[in-house]
Amino acid sequence: MNQINAKGLLGLAAVAVVAVIAAIFVASARQPENDPTPTAAFAMPELRGHINDVKGITLTGAEDKPLVTLIHGENGWTVKEKGGYSADTGKLRELLLKMAEAGLLEPKTESDKRYPELGVEDVTAKDAKGILVDLDGLQKPARLIVGKVSAQGNGTFVRHPGNKQSWLAKGTLRIERDPAQWLDQALTDIPSERIAEIVLTKSDGKPLRLFKADPDDETFTVADLPSGREIEDHATLGGLASTLAGLTLADVLPEASAQAPAKDQLIKARYTTFDGVTLDVQAWKQDGKHLARFSAALNQAVAEARIQAEQAKAKADHEAGRKQDAEENAQESAESGAEIPESAALAVTDPAKDRQQRLDALNQEVEKLNQRFRNWTFVVPEFKYANMDKSLEDVLKPSTKTETAHSKPQAGKSGKH
Repeated sequence: MNQINAKGLLGLAAVAVVAVIAAIFVASARQPENDPTPTAAFAMPELRGHINDVKGITLTGAEDKPLVTLIHGENGWTVKEKGGYSADTGKLRELLLKMAEAGLLEPKTESDKRYPELGVEDVTAKDAKGILVDLDGLQKPARLIVGKVSAQGNGTFVRHPGNKQSWLAKGTLRIERDPAQWLDQALTDIPSERIAEIVLTKSDGKPLRLFKADPDDETFTVADLPSGREIEDHATLGGLASTLAGLTLADVLPEASAQAPAKDQLIKARYTTFDGVTLDVQAWKQDGKHLARFSAALNQAVAEARIQAEQAKAKADHEAGRKQDAEENAQESAESGAEIPESAALAVTDPAKDRQQRLDALNQEVEKLNQRFRNWTFVVPEFKYANMDKSLEDVLKPSTKTETAHSKPQAGKSGKH
C-alpha cells in the first residue's frame, strides 16, 4: 500500500467516526425529555402515571391490623372506619403523588434483624413500626412497607413485602394512622359579616339573642338587656358570630351511634344570615368530647326582603350614576336615551331573573350543607362549642350592689339602746 492510499484510508476512517458521533447525537436529541431514571428505580413504579386509576387504599399496622381503609365509590373517596364519611381528597392525592415520586436512592440492609431500625419489618410483627400500604385499582398489585424517615431528613426507608432488600426512598412519607385524620374536616365557612341574628339557648338560662339591623353595623345589639346592666365586651359579641367561620370537625359519628342526651343537657344555637340562611345546632358534652348536630334551612321571607332591598339599592345607584353622567355630558346622555346599558347589573335589567338566580343559589347552599350534615354527629373544637355555650348573663358586666345602711354599724356608736 502506498503512502497516498494510506492517507486516503485514514481520511475515510475519520469521516466514519464523525458520522457515527453525529448519528448518536441526532438519536439522543430525538429522545423525549422524560425522567431519565428507569421506572424500576421507583418504590412504586406501578403508580407512576396511574394515580387516577387508584380505587382503594388500605393502611395496615402492627399485628396485621387494618388502620385506615379509603374507598373510591359513587360518592367519591370515603373512610370506611368512619361509617363511609367523605375523605380529604387533597391529603389523599398528596400521599399518592409523593409515593409515585419516591425514587429509590440507596439500598439498605437485607437483614430482617435490622429491619426494626428502619421501621420496615413485616407488619405481622407485634411491635412493627411501619405501615403497609396497599393500592387497589392498578393493573399490577402495588404494596409497600413505609418505615421511618431518615435522621438526615433526605428520605424514607421502605421495603417491598417478600423482598429482603430495604431502601432509602426519596421524599418524606409520613402516613396518618388515625382514620379521623383522613376525614374531610370542613363543616361550614359562613363569615361573621354575613350573620344577622344569633340565638343561644342553655337549658338553665334565658336565651341570649344578638342581632344587627344592617350589615354595616359595627357591633351586635343584645336583645332584652336588663335595666341598669351593661355589655362586658362588645368584641366578645363579634366573636360569637364567628362560630360558623372556618368551622371544622375533629371526628364524626353516625347519628345512630351517638344518642343525644336529655333536653336539660342540650344547648341550642340558631344563626340567621342577612340573606335568610338559617343554621340550627344542638350540642352537648359526652365522654370529654363536644358533640353537635346541624341542620340548615332557608327563611324565604328574609331572603325575599333582602333581595328586594339589594335590587332597590342597585336601581338607585344606577339612576344616580346616569344622572351624574347626564350632568357631565348632556349630549352623550341624550344619545343614550332611556336604555339601560348591557353592563348594568341584572338586578336592574331583569329583576325577576335576578331574584330567581339568587334564590336558586341560596337553596343550593342549604342543600349542600344538609347533604354534609344529614345523619351525622360531629365532634367540634372546644372553643367553637364554648361560643355556643353562652347565656345572657355571660356577656354582661357583673351587677353591683350598694351597701345598705344596716351593712355596717357607724363608728363611735353602740349597738345598745
